[in-house]
Amino acid sequence: MGTATASDRSVPRAALKSGDLSRDGRGRIREMPPILHYGFRPFFFLAALHAGLAVPVWLGAYFGGFDIGGPFGGMHWHAHEMLFGYLSAVIAGFVLTAIPNWTGRLPLSGMPLAVLVGLWLAGRAACLASPDPWIAMAVDLAFPAALAFAIWREVTAGKNWKNAPVAVMITLFGVANAADHLASAGFVDHELGQRLALAAAGMLIALIGGRIVPSFTRNWLVKEGAAHLPEPFGRLDKAALAATAAAVLGWVVMPHSALVGVLLFAAGALLAVRLFRWRGVATMREPILLVLHVGYGWLAVSFALLGLSTLLPDAVPHSAALHALTAGAVGTMTLAVMTRASLGHTGRAIVADRYVIATYAMVSAGAMLRVAAPFAGDWYAHVLSCGGALWAGAFLLFAVRYAPILWGRRA
Repeated sequence: MGTATASDRSVPRAALKSGDLSRDGRGRIREMPPILHYGFRPFFFLAALHAGLAVPVWLGAYFGGFDIGGPFGGMHWHAHEMLFGYLSAVIAGFVLTAIPNWTGRLPLSGMPLAVLVGLWLAGRAACLASPDPWIAMAVDLAFPAALAFAIWREVTAGKNWKNAPVAVMITLFGVANAADHLASAGFVDHELGQRLALAAAGMLIALIGGRIVPSFTRNWLVKEGAAHLPEPFGRLDKAALAATAAAVLGWVVMPHSALVGVLLFAAGALLAVRLFRWRGVATMREPILLVLHVGYGWLAVSFALLGLSTLLPDAVPHSAALHALTAGAVGTMTLAVMTRASLGHTGRAIVADRYVIATYAMVSAGAMLRVAAPFAGDWYAHVLSCGGALWAGAFLLFAVRYAPILWGRRA
């Protein structure tokens, strides 16, 4: 699934890292619209637009009392689209852009990328409008199946086995999508697919975030001449990742187990200690770097809250813990990666302007309000609405600010 022949697939890593796809490894000029040069371009834009519009639609349905069409109920549609619409697009954009750097092969681009985008759009339309759950399922699953195939093919062809766990997580994400559709048809537990998707997402943030956050921080601190750098990967990092894997596996299979609650809380504590060792406080002057630490911090908080909501359900509502993971960790970390990668891969300075800083403030403020809503009593509706508006507004602002960057040619 590439625009080049098999013999053209290898390309210098320097060209891939710079994002310069005007010529491939054979010097052949590649004629295609800029939006189809790299996976991050269409998928980051569509993901932000979808998140910014789907949340207001859901809030309107929730408070207005009207039903959203398609095979899901209103609440189920909201959860499905945030996970398998928005998040799947961000994952696709990130991984399709990262894998060429991992393997040294050309990225998926041109018409094959357009087909993949079309499959994602068809899935969104089917989940919104198709009354037949089996048709909606068949259409919606075409995208994760094609994405998993493309990624496994690249990992295999490039013999890049150290990144096979990422391909496994993406495959599980597609399986979770199928389970969520089967839940709407009454065949499996209603929340099984959603838990599996969130487990895969949490593990991806723990794995990939654990690479990029300390790496980018180290590079910036070295440039600033700092004496104290992030701690290198060691036993504590391995323990945190092992605890996270055990906790999410237990959560998927036995979400109400007290032992799983302890594992979730322990994983959150270890992730917090891991984050503390990365010198995040020293990045206060660099918002586009600081936000990565904030996103990873949300991951630690969400796991701790999930553990407490299992152990003390009367004190910590499950919806608060769940939205710490979704609106907080997923929302903040994906926005952080989208803003940074879009600038870097289009030849621009990786610096957050006032609009980007505003998106960071809005997404975390929206997440905090959404987590606080179950504790707000009579103010629940107001807090929920304000949180949703801020969170959705962050992604709409990203879509507007980054449209010229994602649709235009390199700087």
